[in-house]
Amino acid sequence: MRKPFRTLFLLLTLALTCAALTACGSSSSNGVVNVANWGDYIDEDAIAAFEEETGIKVNYSTYSDNESLYSTLKNGSTDYDVIVPSDYMIARLIEEDMLEEIDFDNVPNAANLDEEFLSGLDYDPEGTYSVPYLWGVVGLIYNTTMLDYTPTSWDVLWDESLSGQILMFDNSRDAIGIALKSLGYSYNTTSEGEITQAVDKLIEQKPLVQAYVMDQIFGKTEAGEAAVAPYYAGDAVVMMRENPDLACIYPEEGSNYYIDAWCIPKGASNKENAELFINYMCQTEVMAANATYCTYAPPSSAARALLGDDLADNELVYAPDAVRDLCEIYTNLPQTVLDLYDQQWVRLKAA
Repeated sequence: MRKPFRTLFLLLTLALTCAALTACGSSSSNGVVNVANWGDYIDEDAIAAFEEETGIKVNYSTYSDNESLYSTLKNGSTDYDVIVPSDYMIARLIEEDMLEEIDFDNVPNAANLDEEFLSGLDYDPEGTYSVPYLWGVVGLIYNTTMLDYTPTSWDVLWDESLSGQILMFDNSRDAIGIALKSLGYSYNTTSEGEITQAVDKLIEQKPLVQAYVMDQIFGKTEAGEAAVAPYYAGDAVVMMRENPDLACIYPEEGSNYYIDAWCIPKGASNKENAELFINYMCQTEVMAANATYCTYAPPSSAARALLGDDLADNELVYAPDAVRDLCEIYTNLPQTVLDLYDQQWVRLKAA
């Protein structure tokens, strides 16, 4: 659905082939790297160009959310060399010794990232285990022909007049988080009472919900099959191009600001190839091309300068400071709270 933007990537790649080979280190005539990422979250031409320039075969697969990725890794899978978890999941994987330290001698292009993304991030304070890929903010997408007002709050997701036309995230952290925020609580609360109250509110909402989904939100909302849904604001840019009846706002209570990053799972079979892959993706021109394809913000001012004005100056891609000031990055919660989330999620689904 984003294929028209690949022309930009091809032009930039052809212009920088020699530089890319040098930046990636010596090219390899064989070998593989196994990459797992969110659905539709990379320009496939970037993968093809990496393969052509290094001789390394990329085996690429996708997952739907952080929790499913965690379960796969926790169950002992060593199938992946590169993964792209979000901030709070990175912290959890570090805490449980499930990530490799990255050898930044093999990732010199990390220097192309802005300083704010290289260290001092709560989920990876020393920047030892991760290299930021893209960032964004969760927004509220709605169909202007299906609402007779402009929403400003998460409360629209509890509007009884929209029964059967509401979509919700199908994972505990995001769904419970929205309910917490709507109640004026922190996404990162550890209060059992506040979390229970949030799930009580989700149970009240449940009869109104058409479906609990993740990536399907994109297609359902774009096709006019739902009136309102939480989703990543950057995706709204593409959805609004395809369906001009759609609009997107940042809820007044605040939202989730997230950073997705390249990581290497513990025991990866092809660690050096993984680092070569990450290094390639940190070229300024490649970051810009992937950002153009995904319509999310790259962690690089230099890459932003290469984006078209429709993205570089778009507040759905680059949330204004006033919006980000109201947002929270998810933190890794204590195990007792994670267990509570699991219990409460089961209670919601069984209600």
